Amino acid sequence: MADKKYIPRLKELYQKEAKNLQKELGLANINQVPKLEKVIVSSGVGKKREDKRFTETVELTLAKITGQATTSRLAKKSIATFKIRKGMGAPVGFLTTLRNDKMYEFVDRLISIALPHVRDFHGVPKTSFDGQGNYSLGLKEQTVFPEITFEDASVLHGLEITFIIKNGSKEGSAKLLELFGLPFEKENK
Repeated sequence: MADKKYIPRLKELYQKEAKNLQKELGLANINQVPKLEKVIVSSGVGKKREDKRFTETVELTLAKITGQATTSRLAKKSIATFKIRKGMGAPVGFLTTLRNDKMYEFVDRLISIALPHVRDFHGVPKTSFDGQGNYSLGLKEQTVFPEITFEDASVLHGLEITFIIKNGSKEGSAKLLELFGLPFEKENK
């Protein structure tokens, strides 16, 4: 008897609920339903870009949180007030792009484990969608993830998580993220 191939929980949920989402959004074709294409997890190093220990910690914690290697980002523009020159040697940030099963696993851990550990959490804002329906979420510190040890928590830094959604409008993308369980803030009436 062959073992069933493992499918991440949110991927399986999406496959089961895509038809319902199509009806709810009033779309003619199943291919028009918004779909999570990739998740980008990034962190800038700011003024501490010359501090080797800080940049190594940021790179290591991103790799631990996402489960894959990070990419360093060099400055794209020169900004005199920040003492940054285009392409200068020290990285100004790190990022990781997640796709397929790793992406669904990360989103599941974010929604079910990390966000409930955020202090004074009342939901994520609904105002963080861009014109294409992509959603960005910022976290002030990386310690909300269970992969982070006490030693990693000695250097605190923030994270930016961007959900890239194919065929997404703001409303359709919000419905997709609600399907996954992302807790949006309650609107005050």
